[in-house]
Amino acid sequence: MKKEFFTSFFILNNLKITTVQTNLLWEDVASNLTHFTERLSGLYRKTDIVVLPEMFTTGFTMHPEGVAEAFKESLAIEWMKKMSLQISAAICGSIIIEEDGNYYNRLLWVTPDGVVQSYDKRHLFTLAGEHIPFTAGNKKLIVEYKGWKICPLVCYDLRFPVWCRNVEDYDLLIFVANWPEKRRHHWKSLLMARAIENQCYLVGVNRVGKDENDLVYTGDTSVIDYAGEILYQKSDEEDVNTIELSKEKLHTFRTKLNFLADKDEFEIKR
Repeated sequence: MKKEFFTSFFILNNLKITTVQTNLLWEDVASNLTHFTERLSGLYRKTDIVVLPEMFTTGFTMHPEGVAEAFKESLAIEWMKKMSLQISAAICGSIIIEEDGNYYNRLLWVTPDGVVQSYDKRHLFTLAGEHIPFTAGNKKLIVEYKGWKICPLVCYDLRFPVWCRNVEDYDLLIFVANWPEKRRHHWKSLLMARAIENQCYLVGVNRVGKDENDLVYTGDTSVIDYAGEILYQKSDEEDVNTIELSKEKLHTFRTKLNFLADKDEFEIKR
């Protein structure tokens, strides 16, 4: 009886996560939302979390003034609430938000009960001039969902291991991105590095296609485990994939090889 209870407990703590790798229509919020509605329509009670790319309603545009939404009146946020309830799963991805006269590349975490949590991208991509129209965030978001601690971050944050460092004892690290083909080797390598050094599952969701700046995206959406093993990776084409993560396996690995116990202490200047 005890053995049966033990097994059931860990089954309940598994997490199903769905990655959505797709092309994005340039600065066309309504059409992108219609496209994502079609992609998510068959997921009712088949997953726990859906992860969408960075700026999933517009593509990676540096002209927020034409497409930004007010946080309290956002079509995209209302869509996320509706879809989250409809499929009975949390949804996350980033969009462009205007608030108090500033623009933010804001990741949103929306649950079926209508609660919205957010994270403003900390590291703005200066090579594309993202730091000019956008304002950087200064606080990480740690979500507790279905018995898991989750840290969602955005694209360029991936290059900064101090910011990503697992000081909160999270179980899952998520990156939503618009990461171009020319640096795909960096994307794959850094995803693996962040998973290994933080001893956590890692999900990286990227887009495919070509944007209005003639940048090509190959996706390479990935799910990687705490030991750096690739559980799923998809390149070059649209794909919706669901995978189940085991918390029991994560905890067993961390107990055997508790590298996080020896991590350095540090303070981040905000």
